[in-house]
Amino acid sequence: MSAIKKSIVTVKAALNCLAYALIIAMARVTGDPTYQSYKDGKGLKKPVEDLLKASGADLSNGGGFEELRRFQDHLSDNQIIVFDDLNTDRFMFSGNSRSAKKLHLIYDRDNEHYNVIISLKGAMAKKDICSGCDTLYDNKHKFDKVCSPCIGTPPCTKDQAKYCSTHNRRFLSEKCFQNHLTLKVKGKLVCQWRQVRRNCNYSVTADSKHECFK
Repeated sequence: MSAIKKSIVTVKAALNCLAYALIIAMARVTGDPTYQSYKDGKGLKKPVEDLLKASGADLSNGGGFEELRRFQDHLSDNQIIVFDDLNTDRFMFSGNSRSAKKLHLIYDRDNEHYNVIISLKGAMAKKDICSGCDTLYDNKHKFDKVCSPCIGTPPCTKDQAKYCSTHNRRFLSEKCFQNHLTLKVKGKLVCQWRQVRRNCNYSVTADSKHECFK
């Protein structure tokens, strides 16, 4: 249980706890130096007020789906994912953004309160997480609704293809191309993770031991 507690930032009880949790989560994923202060509950008033004003969310009666939707619309560079207690199979909310900047929150139903998950695998006691659908698992997991070129979900539709000259790969559309610059596989951007060798036209990943023509 102590490992789980270390994986969650408990937001002090407050009327705007959802906004507080989002500010803390954003500071964490962006490496903001104010993150530690926010974790300690310091300096949050102004950024929370700015977030509420910019998003148009009203938390006077708490924060539900409508408020989460407003925050997601405003924070389009992030994806808000809210778990319903420590249950890996129950999402209270999952934003439709494809951003690699995921704001993982947990909703405490007993106290009607939102907290920040800083280590998803630690909090849920799982070994791995699928980069395509955010499913946590211990052994094997198959997800077939990922775009093969960019790993975006749902799969991209073919439009005007775009070429990445850095690693010699073609993408289905401008959106597909942009996805591969922001989404990650095993901690690396897709652009860094996969390439097509110019010498032999072989597709390899960053951990591959491939040698051309051998």
